Amino acid sequence: MVVAAAVLLDYGSGLTFFQDSWEFLMQRRDPSAATLLDPHNEHIVLLPVLITQLSLRLFGMGSMTPELVLLVALQLGVAGLLFVYARRRLGPWPALFAATLLLFLGPAWQDLLWPFQIGFVGGSFFGLAALLALESEDGRWDRAACALLAISIAFSSLGIAFAAAAAVSVLQRRRERGLRRAYVFALPLLLYAAWYAGWGHAAENNFSAHNVLVSPRYVWEGLVASLDSVLALGTIADEVVGRSMWGAPLLIALLALAAYGGYRRRGFFAGLWPVLAAAATFWFLAAFNQGPGREPYSSRYLYVGVLFVLLIAVNLLQGVRFKRWALVAGAAATCVVVGFNLVPLREGRDFFAKQTVLTRADLAAIEIAGRTVEPSFLLSPEAAGTVFLNEIEAGEYLRAVDEYGSPAYSPAELAAAPEEGRTHADLVLANALPLEIETAPGGGGAEGECVKVAGDTGAAPLELRPGVTTIELGPGGEGTVKLRRFARREYPLASGGLPAGSTTRLFVPRDRVARPWQLLVEADRGALACRG
Repeated sequence: MVVAAAVLLDYGSGLTFFQDSWEFLMQRRDPSAATLLDPHNEHIVLLPVLITQLSLRLFGMGSMTPELVLLVALQLGVAGLLFVYARRRLGPWPALFAATLLLFLGPAWQDLLWPFQIGFVGGSFFGLAALLALESEDGRWDRAACALLAISIAFSSLGIAFAAAAAVSVLQRRRERGLRRAYVFALPLLLYAAWYAGWGHAAENNFSAHNVLVSPRYVWEGLVASLDSVLALGTIADEVVGRSMWGAPLLIALLALAAYGGYRRRGFFAGLWPVLAAAATFWFLAAFNQGPGREPYSSRYLYVGVLFVLLIAVNLLQGVRFKRWALVAGAAATCVVVGFNLVPLREGRDFFAKQTVLTRADLAAIEIAGRTVEPSFLLSPEAAGTVFLNEIEAGEYLRAVDEYGSPAYSPAELAAAPEEGRTHADLVLANALPLEIETAPGGGGAEGECVKVAGDTGAAPLELRPGVTTIELGPGGEGTVKLRRFARREYPLASGGLPAGSTTRLFVPRDRVARPWQLLVEADRGALACRG
């Protein structure tokens, strides 16, 4: 657990907020019934929103590290509870293997490194704690399990899966302990139903008869992807895990072995049915609402999927006596799998690192243009270089910065940022200020301080001050005007096809940084640039 915490905190250091996190930061900063209880992608997000609001007030918006630390702590907690659960059934060494596989589950990199996924991880922690509490004979633990299930549901709708598991556990023991314990799962589900009636029903969803009909295939693919992940057979590409050719045959073989083991033992241990109910509830609910970006092999689904696969495996293996050689082989296999799974974890970290550069650079551009940017300005994917910033509106973002600080690069940091970030910062700046360019036929209207600009690509660029610059192209072929400010290797802004003998008027608004724009004119016979 210590090693996992060190790895995850190291990989998460320097990263910033991503995608859905911005919806919380932009739209849910102040406590109210709407901000706390409105659904997010059909999920109840009461506790994740409260955590974000508390983090903002305690630590500001400059870094996501405080939320990352809490995410990692909850992941350690889930692994610790899984260890306890498995140790009761298999002993300490197999329990250690299971917990270690979950701690270093690289294909689930979104859940391990993205604090927004605290909804799934927190729901898993309190849901698994509830299942452990139900194994006690003490009625006080039943009340604790009820409270834990309610907390799990308040983290995300994943808690419903654990409530289903609790329902099966309670009903299994109805003859010896009665049905008075039904409140354990009934009260949390009633609270969820009340939330759904008041707020949740308004959420958009993808539920359809088609999704219901194809749900068995979705569940199968989810189980295969989870098995691929826990055995380090999958690879990642952006946000999804690539499926291997081994997952499906292995799953079929394991199901056959499980059926044979159950036949030999004349049944399965009682603990299997609650976790099967939880896994089925999770995957079928996900299947009913499947859509683009919600594939069963998406990285964010794998943490929960693998947790359920491990819980099922623990119950299927319950009663098996492992010999020393088997434990040694299990330890070696676990080390190999962890080593392979660190690769997709690193790849996931690299994906977040790239998004961090673009996010911090684009937001820096908005802050630099703060004097003139329209409050409704949005970061378009073409300018921003990423589709994950569509929750950010300039006016709301600048108000949040005034209140809680900035996660963006400072101008000095932007100047030293990777080239891709500087390039897109120039594009965002040009749209946010905005730069204005107009071209008209004819020349001779330029006034002010004029300089001759060479027309070849190797010419030195001309520095532009805020204000109007007029560019007169000479006779000959068409010309191109290029601009950059923070970029060094290229000119991100280009206005081509300017007719020979035309006059182009370029207006550069004043902003918060003194760094000049650089102008390059490409024309057969050069051009005259006048700064008025």
